[in-house]
Amino acid sequence: MAHTNKIIVTGANGQLGWELGQLASVYPQYEMVLLDRSTFNLSETEKWEEMITSMQPFCIINTAAYTAVDKAESEQEQALQINAKAVVELAKICKQQQIHFISYSTDYVFDGKSTQPYHTNHPIDPVNFYGFSKAKGEEEVMSVNPNSIIIRTSWVFSSHGNNFVKTMLRLMKERDQLNIVADQVGRPTYAKDLAAATMLMVVALVAGKKIQGIYHYANQGVTSWYDFAMQIKYNAGLDCVLHPITTDQFPTPAKRPAYSVLDTHQIESDLGIQIRDWKDALSECQKSILSTQI
Repeated sequence: MAHTNKIIVTGANGQLGWELGQLASVYPQYEMVLLDRSTFNLSETEKWEEMITSMQPFCIINTAAYTAVDKAESEQEQALQINAKAVVELAKICKQQQIHFISYSTDYVFDGKSTQPYHTNHPIDPVNFYGFSKAKGEEEVMSVNPNSIIIRTSWVFSSHGNNFVKTMLRLMKERDQLNIVADQVGRPTYAKDLAAATMLMVVALVAGKKIQGIYHYANQGVTSWYDFAMQIKYNAGLDCVLHPITTDQFPTPAKRPAYSVLDTHQIESDLGIQIRDWKDALSECQKSILSTQI
């Protein structure tokens, strides 16, 4: 099927969708169609086929997701609809119309019991419903459309939208001290870097490279939420006192994996990239946040 140079990006107002939108000028050879919830609602699947057929994209990048980890425990139907059912529908349409499909998943599909970084083929065993909804989406997408690409990522932050970095900056200015969980370990991901890697994937697909299946992407370096917060504080030059606490001291509706470090060798080797350290990415992100506040 002859396709245009169009790329549809869903979830355009989220951290990752927004960062992809920022790359439109870097890739003028592609026409990015940015769709948010008002133009592409993940609970109205019946309208999609006609819409996608009329647009004729060569690639759909689905960044839309239900990401409220704690709320997912009580809003299970909604989490499943957005993270599994809707994504599967998109994957089916892409298969029928021979459109490349890229979607995202999470480190929370793992049980957190490992002591070594998780490889892409490590058995999944989510500890919360959010993770379960993403795992279900992954499994069903790959079964209905094996040519799909799923990128698992972790601890996403950006200068846009809501995330740990922006929350910490706000709270550290408002309060004298904060308690931060220190026994959950992972790899932070700058949405800007993930967006750039995604576009390299698109370029590789256009060039006819065989890329499919599950990948992991996160910035280099392993940290805890507490050390992440300490670095944010250091970069911002703030005085708030941070206290390390255990997960048990900060109960949440959804359980979190204690260790969710992703192994990213596969994506680095397939795309020929070297992912930068999270501290460098964080520093750039905080500068970007500052520049928008001035």
